[in-house]
Amino acid sequence: MSEIRFEERMSDADALMWTIEQDPLLRSTITSIAVLESPPDRERLRWKIDRATRVIPRLRQRVVSNPLSVAPPRWEVDPNFDLDFHLRWVRAAGDGSMANLFSLAEPLAMQGFDRSRPLWEFAVVEGLEDDGAALVMKIHHAITDGIGGVKLMLETFDAEADPGDVGPMPDAPEIHVMHQGERFVDAWQHTQRRALGLAKRSVGVAAGTAVTTLADPVGSGMQVLEAMQSAGRLLKPAPSPMSPLMTGRSLSQRFHTLSVPLTDTKLAARAAGGKLNDAFVAAVASGFRRYHERHELPASALRMSMPISVRNEATADDAGNQFSPARFPVPLTVRDPVHRMKVVSDLVGRARAEPALQLTQPLAGALNQLPNELTTALFGSMLKGVDFVTSNVPGAPFPVYLAGARIQNQFAFGPMTGAAANITLLSYVDELNVGFNVDPAAIPDSDAFMDDMRAGFEEILKAG
Repeated sequence: MSEIRFEERMSDADALMWTIEQDPLLRSTITSIAVLESPPDRERLRWKIDRATRVIPRLRQRVVSNPLSVAPPRWEVDPNFDLDFHLRWVRAAGDGSMANLFSLAEPLAMQGFDRSRPLWEFAVVEGLEDDGAALVMKIHHAITDGIGGVKLMLETFDAEADPGDVGPMPDAPEIHVMHQGERFVDAWQHTQRRALGLAKRSVGVAAGTAVTTLADPVGSGMQVLEAMQSAGRLLKPAPSPMSPLMTGRSLSQRFHTLSVPLTDTKLAARAAGGKLNDAFVAAVASGFRRYHERHELPASALRMSMPISVRNEATADDAGNQFSPARFPVPLTVRDPVHRMKVVSDLVGRARAEPALQLTQPLAGALNQLPNELTTALFGSMLKGVDFVTSNVPGAPFPVYLAGARIQNQFAFGPMTGAAANITLLSYVDELNVGFNVDPAAIPDSDAFMDDMRAGFEEILKAG
């Protein structure tokens, strides 16, 4: 695995994500649960996590804002870092079923982070059925996106039960707590560097645009117009959900899961000439259609939000988030599963081709100049009208271990950020594990909802 690069400041996009949490409905907490065949060795695990916090700076850093500056917050080593606060051992209640595990994990996921500490918490859950265990991992989205999170997890997990000697424990990161004067100067210098960089890029773009305009004035004008229209679509308010049924919102969460074979799902996608993600979203759309019909409140379409990765070769190893949230209606009236996958493929293709995706950081930088209350209200108007969120994250294609314990499967539960549900697909070995994070105010009968989702996935698998 190549080395991850860490900056001392949040990116503009991450700072924006951090700011809008003034509204708790817009929290960006990621929860992942690794189900283990047996309890991990406590001493080995603690050593492993301690090492990870020394290798991965974000795991020992807190976010420090400067209220007198428009510069994004800094990542600074927590002088009071306490591993035992972030890594805990608990026992499952009841008979140790998956339902008991989720009942323990849900309130952990609902709680906001202590903003004076690093933004992660791990809980090892022992006493599961068949002498199993689990690791509940709670991480703030500001630390990383899903793809980056997989790289972070590789520092925690091993490719074999006993990986042997990995060398001595690295030194703990140096602690330097700035005083207010240093913070002000540092923020001012950052702002100047950013302004200079923006000016240089603008000159380069202007020069290139001038040449292009002289060669093709009509085409250049159309490109500018398309970029402006694309930015308008990206930021367009959508304050009300499209669903006539899933209208309630709360701070509560309910976890559910299902697993489907990776190979069979790929075959189904190929039947439509599409990709794995097309089959995934088409199955989810089928489940939502069935759920609305169950309640005799059919919907012609629902608004979906999907993170579109903007990582490229130059930024592949950068920490932090590199995605842009695309929002678009997904029709529920397409009954034929193959045709539905083709429709989804076309919709996602259009979303990936939006010119404004490449403007994510500049747009975030501009929005960060607004008062926090206004920025939060703007994003609330954009996100609270989303019916559901989907995310597709590639996981380990081979079995991995946690302090000697084999991981049976792993599920991710993404943030709803104002939606009725977040549905995240995480591949592991030869399975696709789907985590459903559901708001009970929008979907109070989540067991019935999951019956409909299972039927939707079965329908897609039969198409292969």
